[in-house]
Amino acid sequence: MKINKPTTRIIAGKYKGKLLELPSLEVTRSSKSRLKESFFNVLQFDIIDKIFVEAFAGSGSIGLEAISRDAKRAYFVELDRKSYNILVHNCKNIDINSCQTMLGDTFVQTPIIIDNLKNSSDELIIYIDPPFDHREGMEDIYTKSFQMVEQIENENVYMIVFEHISTLEMPEVLGKFSLNKTKKFGKSSLSYYSYSEE
Repeated sequence: MKINKPTTRIIAGKYKGKLLELPSLEVTRSSKSRLKESFFNVLQFDIIDKIFVEAFAGSGSIGLEAISRDAKRAYFVELDRKSYNILVHNCKNIDINSCQTMLGDTFVQTPIIIDNLKNSSDELIIYIDPPFDHREGMEDIYTKSFQMVEQIENENVYMIVFEHISTLEMPEVLGKFSLNKTKKFGKSSLSYYSYSEE
């Protein structure tokens, strides 16, 4: 008996319609297509030539969508090995030359990536989607995610976006960044941060 693997598709851009595999739902939630569509509608052409960093990447569906829409490069961090293997498979299927994948702890690897890009002339978009409802030991994941953002020193961050549980009260300010807006999609929401006005 053939088990159908969960999949999603690239919504738009040069790889529109290409199939992406998803990890099992026990391990990761796929970003709902309505939420994903809204996110890229907000970014529109701002994604072009930016560097995209996807923390807690899962299948990489957000970063690969960014590549399809002409982001210059995408960095992905994923801790779960099965999810990571699917992520690598998806990157190879879309555009491996524009992808850099890392197997490891987001709170260790993501700051290293961001710090390494500190002197880059390219602007960064950072997408953070902590797993919130299905793993033991994840109780402080938002606190740690907020602390990670507070420690970012880069001048070249264009935007930081959190995908989070809608019931969560998001901080108005995180280090150098302040909350612009939050959009709800049922149980999940997107919160957009950009540089605080000095």
